[in-house]
Amino acid sequence: MSKIWVKKPLSAYEADMKKSELKKVLGKWSLTAIGVGAIIGGGIFVLTGTGAYYHAGPALAISFIIAGIACVFAALCYAEFASIIPVEGSAYAYAYGTVGEIFAWAMGWCLILEYAMASMAVSVSWSGYFTKFLKIFGVHLPGYLTSDPASYTGDGFSMNLPAFILVLLITALLVKGTKEAAGANNLIVLMKTSAVIFVIIAGVYIIFSNTDLYNAVDGVKNWNPFIPDQIKIKNSEGDLVSAYGIKGIISGAAAIFFAYIGFDAVSTQAGEAINPKKDVPFAIIASLLVCTALYICVSLVLTGMMHYTDFNPEGKYPDAIKAPVAYAFEIAGKHWASNVVTIAATVGLISVVMVMMMGQSRIFIGMAKDGLIPRFFGELHPKTKTPYKGIILLGIIVALIAAFTPISTLADMTSFGTLFAFTLVCIAVWVMRKKEPDLIRPFKVPAYKIVVALGVFINIYLIFNLSAHALELSAVWLFLGGVVYFSYGKSNSKLNNPEKYKNID
Repeated sequence: MSKIWVKKPLSAYEADMKKSELKKVLGKWSLTAIGVGAIIGGGIFVLTGTGAYYHAGPALAISFIIAGIACVFAALCYAEFASIIPVEGSAYAYAYGTVGEIFAWAMGWCLILEYAMASMAVSVSWSGYFTKFLKIFGVHLPGYLTSDPASYTGDGFSMNLPAFILVLLITALLVKGTKEAAGANNLIVLMKTSAVIFVIIAGVYIIFSNTDLYNAVDGVKNWNPFIPDQIKIKNSEGDLVSAYGIKGIISGAAAIFFAYIGFDAVSTQAGEAINPKKDVPFAIIASLLVCTALYICVSLVLTGMMHYTDFNPEGKYPDAIKAPVAYAFEIAGKHWASNVVTIAATVGLISVVMVMMMGQSRIFIGMAKDGLIPRFFGELHPKTKTPYKGIILLGIIVALIAAFTPISTLADMTSFGTLFAFTLVCIAVWVMRKKEPDLIRPFKVPAYKIVVALGVFINIYLIFNLSAHALELSAVWLFLGGVVYFSYGKSNSKLNNPEKYKNID
């Protein structure tokens, strides 16, 4: 049983870096763009509506602040590890080198959940914007082709066909090559960052120039009250749950947490970074700081333009929760602005799905190298040097689940995987400082004892504020992970079974 605590020596990571066939094509700005590409979109275009209606109301801005603070602690820990162990695998690799194989497996298993669910959730939201985009040109897709079975109100078969097709197209792009995908991502990030700035400026103008939304006596009407009283509402599964008040702010922070997954995606690309020990820490921190500020501003503008109760999927604007920012402008009577946001979001969310799936495939590479999952997942294409088999399998699974699953369930399970991974990374920094105090660290977490303690406390607290349904599904996922590890991973681990790999490169 003691073998499950075996740690991968740092010398093995150095050997992996030297043998890696991945192309080193990413500089610090490309890495930062990957982070921004993953962060901007998931929260702004996807979760602002669900976070406002199901959780915090106008106080969603506070939820983003709390989630951002929790992420700062985790980001600092990620940055330290990225400077020490600059390989693909992200938090999985960090855990393997510090706290042992069983924790590394748990970390990798949760990262698989995190990235796969994030890809699905964002592709479902993209479908909502794409459907609205088509309506600009008078094209109306039937409901049974744009809704999962749980959300479809009609009879007979239904699926989210746009989400399904999007994932398959992105899969094909990722198989083609990292450089091509990164180039496309840079262009998309520039476009959607400009769109977010437009949303903030245009939204502020609409709020403060419209007497129906703002006056000198009452201020912004839709912010009154800024923290609504706690009540019971029906969630997306039809169960009565608590919303609003302080509890709603905290549960909102937990639910929107996956919006910050982008800086984790940066660390998964370390194997393809030109100067990973310096550029990856820079990109992690830069992308987080920029996007947190944008999230707070957009959530304030959105709840200022549109009353949080209007995001009710059974209310007057049932589609608003699928494309909240665009509908906020449309309800304000600014159809041209709604069209601008719709186009930007339709294009911008593509990069989020792309980065999530790219990060997921790199987790596969790290785990496959160590023997914890079949070598199939880490096999690189002879020409493009991408893990094409793992990407294709992942694409098929993500496409199918995205086509038939509600977005709220996907979002909550993504947040669990993210919070769990962040907690273990914080713990791993503390373990590494104690066991390897003299290790050269190009980047060091300042006041690490305080940062680690706060990071662990906040992340665990947010985990227990996720929906009961999400926690139940996540517990099942962890149980399945344990079964897979003890039935396959442990007996095929390179560190635990070196004799099996003597004649294998």
